[in-house]
Amino acid sequence: MKIIPLKEGNYSVSKNKEFTKLNELSPAADLKMAINPFLVITDQEYLLLDVGLGLVDDVNKPLIHSLLEQEQVKPSRITKILLSHLHKDHMAGLGRMEEGRFVPNFPEAKIFLQKRELAFALEQKDVPSYNPRLLEKLAELPNLIFMEDDEGMISNEISYQVTGGHSPFHQVFWIREQKQTAFYGADNLPQRGYLKLHIAYKSDYDGKKAMMLRQEWEQKANKEHWAVLLYHDMKLPILRF
Repeated sequence: MKIIPLKEGNYSVSKNKEFTKLNELSPAADLKMAINPFLVITDQEYLLLDVGLGLVDDVNKPLIHSLLEQEQVKPSRITKILLSHLHKDHMAGLGRMEEGRFVPNFPEAKIFLQKRELAFALEQKDVPSYNPRLLEKLAELPNLIFMEDDEGMISNEISYQVTGGHSPFHQVFWIREQKQTAFYGADNLPQRGYLKLHIAYKSDYDGKKAMMLRQEWEQKANKEHWAVLLYHDMKLPILRF
């Protein structure tokens, strides 16, 4: 298994969920975080775990495409996209608007998403964490595969569990191959510091549940030697136990 962080950069995040590149002038009160979608390559799959902010590079190419190509991976090679939840910093890289129409970034890949998470997100019309226009387009994609169970297997390699915590139907993933385990806790475990401080964060839908899950995962990670993928960590996107 090969795990590659596709780092889009470090950002300052305002209370209105506006993301700007982090610099010395960034307001001290803002949140600071990286955006790290993950490419996981197994014998069977080219997987993306969440897809970033939907930015474009200097030549107006989707940034997620440019980052893949830097790793000698064509975007068309992606077989599956696993979405943890639908906050815009995790899903906007699925596509972009061009002259009033939606252009998907990964039309060949199967996109796996909790159906209940989409239903909830579509109701959040005035919540700045969501992009309603993109969510409506996402719901129309022909390559979208709705997940409706609380846990299960996507393939022999990939399992998932709906945990809640950060959002009502937030889900996490395990990828297992040849005695290796990669665990993606998304925004229930976004940074290494979340393991050091046992805190129920008010920014979570159910902060106490997310806190308890982190303690459980840390114990299992130590016992089973997981590679934990940290979507928002600015220094250490992969934590190996």
